[in-house]
Amino acid sequence: MVKAVFPGTFDPIHYGHIDIARRAARLFDEVVVAVYDKPLKKLLFSPEERIYLVENSLNGLDNIMVAGYSGLTVDYCQAINAQVIVRGLRVFSDFEYEFRMALANHRLAPDIEVIALITNKDHTFLSGSTVREIASLNGDVSSMVPDIVEEALNRRFAELGKDQSVVPQTSLRD
Repeated sequence: MVKAVFPGTFDPIHYGHIDIARRAARLFDEVVVAVYDKPLKKLLFSPEERIYLVENSLNGLDNIMVAGYSGLTVDYCQAINAQVIVRGLRVFSDFEYEFRMALANHRLAPDIEVIALITNKDHTFLSGSTVREIASLNGDVSSMVPDIVEEALNRRFAELGKDQSVVPQTSLRD
């Protein structure tokens, strides 16, 4: 049995993530969508909220499970006996980052393989930060995230009001 881990912050999960998780589920016996708890960036949702949104976005897929984790991804993989880390590549700039991370992970745990899946062309522009920014500006993200995620985004931004420091300033505000 080959077990794969698809790690990320998933803040929030979007259709690009869901596409990669579903495709990985066709390739591996079990896929653990691993929600990282303490990344080095500000998050919109708590780990528990992100796990809930991921679980509800991926329900109905029998060989996918969702779990939270902390620490090194390769340590988590070893702890659950996973042999593969799955990553998604959207654009060329992702490749350099993912390549360096794969080499570092291979140095730490040579027995764990890293597999990169190329995103579906419809999702190349999607990122958590893009979704967060559009939602923070009351934009329509219904084509980017499941309904439950859109509702959670709307609720969170209503709670935050004008204090939206978790959303980076980019050209969408111009």
